[in-house]
Amino acid sequence: MLNLRIGYGVDVHQLAENYTLFIGGKKIESDLGAVGHSDADVLLHAICDALLGAANLRDIGFHFSDTDPKFKGIDSKILLTNVVELIHKKGYKVINIDSTVILEKPKLNPHIPEMQEIIAKILQVESDAVSIKATTHEKVDSFGERKAIKAYAACLIFRPD
Repeated sequence: MLNLRIGYGVDVHQLAENYTLFIGGKKIESDLGAVGHSDADVLLHAICDALLGAANLRDIGFHFSDTDPKFKGIDSKILLTNVVELIHKKGYKVINIDSTVILEKPKLNPHIPEMQEIIAKILQVESDAVSIKATTHEKVDSFGERKAIKAYAACLIFRPD
């Protein structure tokens, strides 16, 4: 019998000047960057929460507190790598990720193939197993006004029994 589990994650970060924008493990040129304790990579954080939730391992804040100085400015690819190790310890492997990033600008579509490669390598899956969609909020609310960025992620993991 194959043990399948679905996970869901969401993350939001404020956007501000004088910060760097990292999305999907990639630095994106932008006049605004995401504000956070780590590098504030909203997509990787949402994926972390989806994976942790699917494996019933709580959430990203439980494992990597935003009050712990050792995580200050940390590269979120390290956090995702640690999450993958946690789910592997429970016997789970990733089947696929489906995600959406909400950002008015810059446009993310040119960066998506590289983001897929970065994430797939960490998850130990083919890049075809990592779906990343980008959308705007049509200039509506804090996301549309470029005050914030949001990402949603769903995952499917399995453990052979």
